[in-house]
Amino acid sequence: MSSWGERVKSDLAKLDVKSLGRVGVLLGGLSGEREISLMSGTGVLEALLSKGVDAHPFDTGLRCPTELAKEKFDRIFITLHGRYGEDGTIQGLLELLGLPYTGSGVLASALAIDKIATKLVWLSSGLSTPEFQELKADSDWNAVVKHLGLPLIVKPAHEGSSLGLTKVKSVEELPAAFQLAAAMDKKVIAESCIIGDELTCPLVGYGNDAEALPVIKIIPPQANYDFHNKYFSDETKYLCPTGLAPEVNLAVQELALAAYRALGCKTWGRADVMLDQKTGKPYLLEMNTSPGMTSHSLVPMAAKAAGIEYAELVLWVISQTLNSKGPL
Repeated sequence: MSSWGERVKSDLAKLDVKSLGRVGVLLGGLSGEREISLMSGTGVLEALLSKGVDAHPFDTGLRCPTELAKEKFDRIFITLHGRYGEDGTIQGLLELLGLPYTGSGVLASALAIDKIATKLVWLSSGLSTPEFQELKADSDWNAVVKHLGLPLIVKPAHEGSSLGLTKVKSVEELPAAFQLAAAMDKKVIAESCIIGDELTCPLVGYGNDAEALPVIKIIPPQANYDFHNKYFSDETKYLCPTGLAPEVNLAVQELALAAYRALGCKTWGRADVMLDQKTGKPYLLEMNTSPGMTSHSLVPMAAKAAGIEYAELVLWVISQTLNSKGPL
């Protein structure tokens, strides 16, 4: 069987970009990840234009999304991150407008944005993910620590890019960590902190045809992969290939693929994984259904390792909307 990269090259060689029609690139938005979305969207827009696609930006943070109907777009490339873009809401509107769009549908998007719902789906499928519990203002902090151990991670249930995330090292730090996360979200999650290698695995396709791209190992400065180190620091190192044993890479890919399928994701996504340094066991952290496309982003990195350049990846993703009928 030919590799994903080879199949993409073959498919793109046959693609008539005029068949894509007028393409809208949704960017910006209203979430805490607006700045990153603008970066992703600008990159995607420039890539589409470089390939001869009739592409146009549409900032859902500055314009009412209902204006999409006036633009006469034939299909949509979603580069929105976080709420109101990656959570099923814009997907539902596009379904009502009859506009094909990139990425997962309404249900998979809504599930994946909610870290608690995601974990419940994964656990029901027998997939490994760190122990967790939802936090409330009146939670018994000592009981939380007894259940999850230290250190532990506290974060908003519906935010990405490490926004509002705190690594808690003592029970005394829990109330402040909760308040920080709660200021961004009505739901706050605490989970056991897995110490080990930080990995990510991009996924492409849908259902039984879905497949995993090369795994990337992330080495941030001071082991702190925060918002700055994700998007703006040149100190963060990315290894692809990871340098890990082949069987470890394969185990991560299989786990990520099972996680992607369990949520019903399609076209593309990215699973974040921690590899326990003591046991060597991989644990799922979260699934991203609208992956970043900035200069520091990880899906383009894995695609390049598979032989596909940034602009080719962008063109392939939008081309998937030509036969986009599938589950919501």
